[in-house]
Amino acid sequence: MSTSVGSVHPAGASEYAAATSPRAIATRRTASVPWYIWFGVAAVTSASIGGAWDVSWHRSIGRDSFLTPAHMAIYACGVIAAVICGYLIFATTFGKSAALKDVSVNVLGFRAPLGAFIAAWGGIAMIVSAPFDNWWHAAYGLDVKIVSPPHTLLILGIRGVAVGIMFLILAAMNRAHADARSESSYLSLRGLFLYLGGLMVVGQMFFLFEFTANVQLHSRLAYITMGIAMPIVFALIARASGHPWASTITAALYMAFTIAEILILPLFPATPKLGPVYYPVTHMVPANFPVLLIVPALALDLLWQRTRNWKAWQIAIVSGIVFTGLLVAVEWSFANFLLSKASENRFFGTGYFGYYARADNFSRLRLFYHPATGIVLAKALAWASVYGMIGTWAGLRFGGWMKTVQR
Repeated sequence: MSTSVGSVHPAGASEYAAATSPRAIATRRTASVPWYIWFGVAAVTSASIGGAWDVSWHRSIGRDSFLTPAHMAIYACGVIAAVICGYLIFATTFGKSAALKDVSVNVLGFRAPLGAFIAAWGGIAMIVSAPFDNWWHAAYGLDVKIVSPPHTLLILGIRGVAVGIMFLILAAMNRAHADARSESSYLSLRGLFLYLGGLMVVGQMFFLFEFTANVQLHSRLAYITMGIAMPIVFALIARASGHPWASTITAALYMAFTIAEILILPLFPATPKLGPVYYPVTHMVPANFPVLLIVPALALDLLWQRTRNWKAWQIAIVSGIVFTGLLVAVEWSFANFLLSKASENRFFGTGYFGYYARADNFSRLRLFYHPATGIVLAKALAWASVYGMIGTWAGLRFGGWMKTVQR
């Protein structure tokens, strides 16, 4: 005698139907980290390493050629992102996988997870920036500026790839979180999300390099720009990941990345190929010692753990003040140390200068550039706090929305 499952165990039938739905199948398939996420994480890592390497190349050798290894590492990110996300878009749109379609969104008739569209745009922007950058240098000189139109497009492209891959991770992470059987996969995905969050902090500070050099850490702009750029990232990553120490972890990754650069790059010989040469360079020149973001980041984590029931605007007001106050408290005195001879060693790396650094360069003279004091400094810190409040509020709101992303 055959009996239908539904006639005997209606509850079991509903569970069976739920377990075999396209969404449930997709959840199980994405319980392990999908291959395209690994490729995306590798792409963002390549761009981060390539960016640091490229700045060192400019400071040590000069922009002698477009086809440098550093440039190839950067643009590999755009190519990888465009290829894997393009494949994902076409496979979802024209393929027959119901599981993929069920966790996709529709953009101009094409279907794929939201992150794939964002990362694909970022990859295309990076690829477009390559000839633009080459033309810019040919037209306006072989400069060492980071904030230029082609570099801005490139950095926005890298940011687009990173955000897109983070959305892909979040979608898989949120689906895995809804399935009690996928706890280990959820933790793996969250680890990758925090890792990319750390690289995002690296990217934010990379873009602020010209405002946060050692000699500028007593200036107005250093703290205003960090107030604008950093709290929003910490708040977004903390809220989206749900990790109680997200800000501390990402700030620690930023510091580890930069210190590794200081320790590794000078191991490789380099000779300037452009002139004029004002400082004899014999090895690759690394970045400055990282800003001590880990201190205000730790304070933000502790604050957010104790204010879970507060409204977003209340958290934002306190966070902006805490971030700016602690940042200036630790960095102001630490900057004095960085400009002293005591910091001229392999770890702090303040004895390295680009070949173009003249004898009267502020870094070589170990003098602060446009130091702010009194009412000027007070106004700047007040504005930095306000920007930090706005950024924290925006990060909390957007991060909260990101926690709901399933596609």
